[in-house]
Amino acid sequence: METISIRDWVFQEAEGRYDIDLGDSNAPCWKVGDLPDTSQVVLDYGADRGTTVLREHVAELYGCSTRAIGITHGGQEALYLLYRTLLKPGDHLITFRPGWQQSWLVPERSGCTVTALPYGDGFRIDFAQLVAAFRPTTRAIVINTPCNPTGKALTAAERDMLLQLARSYDLYLIADEEYLCDFSESLVHEDSRVISVSGLSKVYGVPGLRIGWLCGDETVVANAMEYKHLTTISNSVLCEHLGSTLLARRSDLLEGYKTLLKEGYVTLQRWVASCGGQVSIVEPEGTPFCWVRLHVPGSSLEFCRKVLHDMGVLTMPAELFGEKHGMRLTFVRPTAELEEGLSRIKSVLLESAGQIA
Repeated sequence: METISIRDWVFQEAEGRYDIDLGDSNAPCWKVGDLPDTSQVVLDYGADRGTTVLREHVAELYGCSTRAIGITHGGQEALYLLYRTLLKPGDHLITFRPGWQQSWLVPERSGCTVTALPYGDGFRIDFAQLVAAFRPTTRAIVINTPCNPTGKALTAAERDMLLQLARSYDLYLIADEEYLCDFSESLVHEDSRVISVSGLSKVYGVPGLRIGWLCGDETVVANAMEYKHLTTISNSVLCEHLGSTLLARRSDLLEGYKTLLKEGYVTLQRWVASCGGQVSIVEPEGTPFCWVRLHVPGSSLEFCRKVLHDMGVLTMPAELFGEKHGMRLTFVRPTAELEEGLSRIKSVLLESAGQIA
């Protein structure tokens, strides 16, 4: 199976070649002109853990102390800091695929051993396989819920089993919860071994602000933020100010996001029904995208390349996530844009199936 990194796909092969984006996994992006005035923001270094106001907003999401919160340069830096502070060379980490490449590449490059387990049927965790993967050196499990790219969230039984295993084996559970809307449901409330990572990029549609955070045991957070001084020192005070203003309007913004989520999924379902069995979808559970299974000849990378180069539509082929015969497709988009993008993809589906559109 041909493989390609997300970096190479998005920032090299796809750059400048599409006018409709159904690939990036976030809500529609804001424009600078839509954001509040920042003319009075002082461009100093800010605070290494994040501004007090922003940390207070994030702590309010979880219902915890600000001491349990560290603001980072996107959720990816939060994950990186955790890998570097919780793990040492020779340690073993377990993650899952299809998933985010960082969860196996960064620990490997830090001298750790990584087991990337495939999900079982329905993209559910195979716990027999998980337990069999444990080693004396296993230090952490990385879980993404709701999951990118599968769109599936942990069931109550899966949550309980993961927590039991973390306690029994004295492991950290790193919970990437970037698509969570209600943080009272975060795994971090269940055990001190859990560290939650999230941010503003996906649900709020501002990945360009690069505002992320980690929430968890105060000592773990303190150690991670101490390491942050060796990476980015602090975040942009301009971005943190804008992030604070968005979280102050959180209820209204979430309502708009959920409306777009509902309307977009209806449009997507109609499209699937019109494709004559060439595609099927895994029902998403709280994500702005879903996993699409492709029932056409050839690889999904070949298919998505044709959609990109011939139709100007960005999608995410399965090969980016360690999987095959599928793609991640984002449906939280304005209706007209979504319909046009899906129409172009359908024309490639029909061509791939040897039909005439």
